[in-house]
Order: sequence, then structure tokens, then C-alpha cells
Amino acid sequence: MKNNSFHKSFKLNDTSFTTKEDLLKFSKEINDSVFAFLSDWFNNDDFVIVQTSGSTGKPKLIQLKKEFMVNSALATGKFFKLKENTTALLCLSTDYIAGKMMLVRALTLGWKLDIVGAISNPLKDLEKHYDFSAMVPLQLRNSLGELYKLKQLIVGGGVVSNDLIDAIQNVSTKIYATYGMTETITHIAVKKLNNIPQAELVSAFHYKVLSDIEIYQDKRNCLVIEAPKLSEEKVITNDVVKIVSKTAFEWLGRFDNVINSGGVKLHPEKIEEKLSALISNRFFVAGVQDEVLGERLVLVVEGEQQLIDFSKTESLTKYETPKQVYFIDAFIETETKKIQRTETLKKCYAS
Repeated sequence: MKNNSFHKSFKLNDTSFTTKEDLLKFSKEINDSVFAFLSDWFNNDDFVIVQTSGSTGKPKLIQLKKEFMVNSALATGKFFKLKENTTALLCLSTDYIAGKMMLVRALTLGWKLDIVGAISNPLKDLEKHYDFSAMVPLQLRNSLGELYKLKQLIVGGGVVSNDLIDAIQNVSTKIYATYGMTETITHIAVKKLNNIPQAELVSAFHYKVLSDIEIYQDKRNCLVIEAPKLSEEKVITNDVVKIVSKTAFEWLGRFDNVINSGGVKLHPEKIEEKLSALISNRFFVAGVQDEVLGERLVLVVEGEQQLIDFSKTESLTKYETPKQVYFIDAFIETETKKIQRTETLKKCYAS
């Protein structure tokens, strides 16, 4: 499929199109963001300009080749067996790559795509059922009673907490966590979150990479991705991982989040995984400057003050036990609802 065309079976909100002009005219009635992206997609440039989310730094604009975006769509279709006439729901903002790629997959593979608002409970008022969709963790949490409307679901844009994983174990929907970023044109690896067979439990924490992708570690133990069909340059991440095989890895946390407390390196994400059994509110842990330890581990909880008994989880070591707890009314977030840890921590000090 050429970048200025679309699959003959593609439908948008139950409507077929014979020309890109008809599609653009129709998309303008949906919202400005969808129209703007499709206008870029059908222009004569061989790239589109997209904005990163800004969860680990300032948002920035980068160029992505349309050819690579098509390759990403094909890889997703192959992995999840999503062929022509797949029914799909787009409930993410098309201002960012995850929403844009749902459109590209539909255009490329010939899906029947419906678009709803990027709201917190996108399935609530829908009567139709779909083969595929993508959500952020907040949308998944708010859609637990409606998940039967989806056959397969990918979840990205944040960590899926242990209590949320527990809550999806008895649903029929096949749910996967994704690993990726704007630079890799969304996910390059996925891991199943629910209904995992007994024989596969050992590898349940491992992300499995899609086809034509090579992974390895740099000197920091951070993931390096070589994906010639998605990027002309290798992508050096700040994600500390354990390489399990040529096609699988375990994500341990962000290198820039690692806390060095008294010479012991702590991965906040792993500590948060353990603390999730104790805390139902949103929270995160971080390191703050300490004259004795170098960095002191603190816990930041969104919501009203509460008593947290760290002794109730045996998996928490003495080094992983927060030395101080802050409570804050609301976290500072990016536009894609990712927590800005540094800015939120500054807010704690100011209050």
C-alpha cells in the first residue's frame, strides 16, 4: 500500500471511501486532530512529525518515516493475527503516536475502525463489540465491567499495577502490556497479562519482541533496540532490563530513576510493584538527597493521609522500605496522563 492510498476494505465509523479526499472531508467532522493527522499522512512527504509524550523529559517533535509506520502496522497485524475486516476501536488521542498508529493500522490492513473520545471509560455507552483496541491503564481500570466487548486489548502508556492485573484474570479478553516509545513507533514487544497457562507462568514477566527486531544491553544494562524496519538508527533506551533470550527480556525500571541509597541500587518500579499490595491509591517512590545515604527513599501517595504498614509485605527489604511518606492531593501529569515524578516531588516540598 502506498502512503497516499488506503486499503480497499478500510472503514471509518461504518463509512467506506473511494478517494482520500472523501476520507479527509469525513474526518474533519470527527475532530481536528484526526483530520490533521490524515492530512499529513496523505501529503507528499515521506515522513510525519509527531510529539513525544514528555514523561521522562521535555516533549519534543521528531520525524517518523511513513514507510516505517506501515511496517509497524504490518508487524502488529501479524503478531495479533489481525487481518482484513478486523473491527477496532480507537479511544486514544490522535495527537500522540499511539492514537495515530491505530489509524495507520486500520488504513494499512483494511480494518473497520470506530473512533470515540479519549475518555476514561470509553466502552461504557458502546453496544458494538470489537476484535481489537488499545488503552492506557486508567481506561482499562474504568472499563473492567465492559471488557467483554473486546476480544484483544493492548495496554501502554504506563505500568499496569498488580491489583489491576488481578482484576482482569477472569475476563475473556486477551490483554497484553506493551513496551515501546514514540521513537520505535509504539510497541516493539508485548507480554500477556491475563489467563496465562500454567506452563507459561515462569515467563509471564517477560516481554516478547515482535519480528525483525534485535535486542541487547549497553554498559548500563539498558536495552538497545535495532529495528531496521522501524528506525534507521539503533534506539538506546534508559530502561534497565534483564535479557532472557534473543527475543525476550524482563523490564526492571528506568536507569534515570535508579536510587543509590547507602551504596545499594534500588529500582523504584520493582519496589512499587511490591507496595501495590498495600496501597490502593496512585503512588510512586523516589530518591531525595540525603547527607548520610546519598539518596533517601521516599514514598509519594495521591490522596488523603492514611496509615501504611510496610511490615505487611514480607518481600520488601529494609533497603526498599521508604524512609518518609508524602501525601499530595493530585499528581502532576503529562497530556497523556503519565505521572511527572520530578515535578510532583517538587510540589511535595512546596506544600
